[in-house]
Amino acid sequence: MITFSATTILVLALIAAVIIAIGVWAYSTANRLDRLHVRGDQARDALEAALARRAVVARTVAISMAGPMSESAAAEQSKRLIALADRAERAGWSDRETAENQLAAALSAVDITSLRPQLVAELADAEARVLIARRFHNDAVRDTLALRTRRPVRLLHLGGTAPLPTYFEIAERVTPAATTGLEVDTVRTSARVVLLDDEDRVLLVRGHDPQTPDSPFWFTVGGGIEPGETLRTAAVREVWEETGLALDSTLLRGPIWRRVAVFPFNGELIRSEELFFVARVRWFDPKPADPTVWERRCVTAYRWCLPPDIAELDRIGETVYPYHLDNLLAEALAAAGSDIEPEVRSIR
Repeated sequence: MITFSATTILVLALIAAVIIAIGVWAYSTANRLDRLHVRGDQARDALEAALARRAVVARTVAISMAGPMSESAAAEQSKRLIALADRAERAGWSDRETAENQLAAALSAVDITSLRPQLVAELADAEARVLIARRFHNDAVRDTLALRTRRPVRLLHLGGTAPLPTYFEIAERVTPAATTGLEVDTVRTSARVVLLDDEDRVLLVRGHDPQTPDSPFWFTVGGGIEPGETLRTAAVREVWEETGLALDSTLLRGPIWRRVAVFPFNGELIRSEELFFVARVRWFDPKPADPTVWERRCVTAYRWCLPPDIAELDRIGETVYPYHLDNLLAEALAAAGSDIEPEVRSIR
């Protein structure tokens, strides 16, 4: 009969525990990689859709330039724009960057003052959607590569046979079509988060302009993106700084909305492009972890709100941003409960 000493049993138990721990880690890592690959595929589909829409708008711009009375230079520019849009649509993924950069350069040479206002707005929206989709595609690629290239992941082949994703690099530019026509002091991109609790309430923050303390307003958690940050990283950081919640980035869905706002604040005129995520969390009592100087001075309250609460705030003159959030919450709730990344749309 074979007997084992207490030391042998302890060693075997430790080995078994290590094997189990490695197995649990490998399983959770493989699942996380699978989710990252799905997110990457969805981000690429969204990017291709945005690029295709820009090509359609580019052809519309070209046709409007090539009227019966157009000059020969405009006619040539129109033909070139159509050819580049066609080439961008037909190009394979490996050649798409070059084709899209050529199309972008041709669009930047268009004199938008000669276009109809509606067409200028369509061009601005198409270019903004490409910019957002490219950022989120590259964010997904970055997160996937960060995990796939770790040595243990490579040694255990946890990534399976899926090819490594690649970045999509095209020039980002601010065009006249995308501006407001106003002289602004600050231009920024913000990541905002619609935090929903287990009773379908949204967390709102009450604040005021330092120069108009008697005019409070309410807004969702979030703020400006810092240099080197991705939109998701900024969203997680802002939630922690403003509420003390350490939010898991995998809970974020979106962005679901895009809002461009021009507003005065503390004596400056600010143009802000806001991208809204949504996340479902358990109810908690917000306590700022690292508030800014402005937040310490001007943030006065936090409140979990249902649509009737939001409508009441608007009724008593305390504006809620974004506008009509009470009507938008159903869309946010649907996005929070879905595994499919929503398509970003513009709101006020």
